[in-house]
Amino acid sequence: MRLDGTTIIAVKKDGKTVIAGDGQVTMGQSVVLKNNAVKVRRMYNDKVVVGFAGSVADAFTLSARFEEMLQKFSGNLLRSAVELAQSWRTDKFLRNLEAMMIAADHEKVLIISGDGNVIDPEEPDHKTAVCAIGSGGNYALAAAKALSAHTKMTAKEIAKEAMKIAGEICIFTNNSLTIEEI
Repeated sequence: MRLDGTTIIAVKKDGKTVIAGDGQVTMGQSVVLKNNAVKVRRMYNDKVVVGFAGSVADAFTLSARFEEMLQKFSGNLLRSAVELAQSWRTDKFLRNLEAMMIAADHEKVLIISGDGNVIDPEEPDHKTAVCAIGSGGNYALAAAKALSAHTKMTAKEIAKEAMKIAGEICIFTNNSLTIEEI
C-alpha cells in the first residue's frame, strides 16, 4: 500500500526563507487518509528546515538520515545534502526510497533527490529563489514565481498563497499548511 501525495514549496526573499507543505496523505489515487500530516520540520537546533514529499515512510527515513548528516557535518547544509545524495544513490537500501526533500538554512535552499542531485534553485535577481516538489509542486512553483515577480508580498505570504493555489488545482494537495520560516 503506497501512501503519498503532497506539495512542498520554498520561497527565499528579502533575507527570509520559508518552507511550506500541505497536510494531505493519500492512499492510491482515490482515498485521503489524513488531512493534517506535518511534512515540514526544523532540524539541527532549529537552524535548518526541511520539507519532504513522496512515500511517507521513505520520507521519514530520509529525514532521519539527513539529520544524522547535519550532526556529522556541524550543520553544513550543502555538505550534508551532498553526502545524503551520495549515500542515497549508492546504498542498496536507500536507493529504493521514493521521496524528495527541500532543505534550507539562513543562506541556501536545496532540492535533494534520490538520483543523486542536489539542486540550488536559480536566483535571477540574487534576492529571490523559489522551488517546489511533490504532486502539486509545479502549480505552486508557477504561482510563487508570478507572485514573486509581480507583487511586494513577503516570502511567507507568497508561499501561503502559492500553496492555496496548488490546493485548488491538485487533488493530492490540501490547504492544511505547515509553514516554517528562517
